[in-house]
Amino acid sequence: MIQEKRSRIRIGREADTVRAIMESKRMAHSLGFDDYHCQKIATAVSELVRNIIKYADWGEVTISPITEAKKTGIEITVQDRGSGIADLDSAMQDDFSSSGTLGLGLPGVKRLMDEFAISSEVDVGTQIIIRQWL
Repeated sequence: MIQEKRSRIRIGREADTVRAIMESKRMAHSLGFDDYHCQKIATAVSELVRNIIKYADWGEVTISPITEAKKTGIEITVQDRGSGIADLDSAMQDDFSSSGTLGLGLPGVKRLMDEFAISSEVDVGTQIIIRQWL
């Protein structure tokens, strides 16, 4: 396994989305994830980063290798300085959308990953932490 360092990517435009997706796949692959799991991770990152572009002026993605007990994995923190999510319970329901889209994003990301945590404060922003274990 390759010793990886944390990657941090500022998100402010569409091109940054591609950088975050590619970096998450690259790091996941270097940690030993197979192609299927690398794609799951990239899909989750894509959804979360596109939310930054859509709902906030800017944000940041931090991609880190993690170990816990004898497990190895990847942790991705996506944080923005947007308007926040007023009703997290509703936002985590399938088919909920505050902007007229299908509303599959956050619940779909939660289903894709082994661990999912979200916190949000109105007029401050949102932070989502996802983890996938080998």
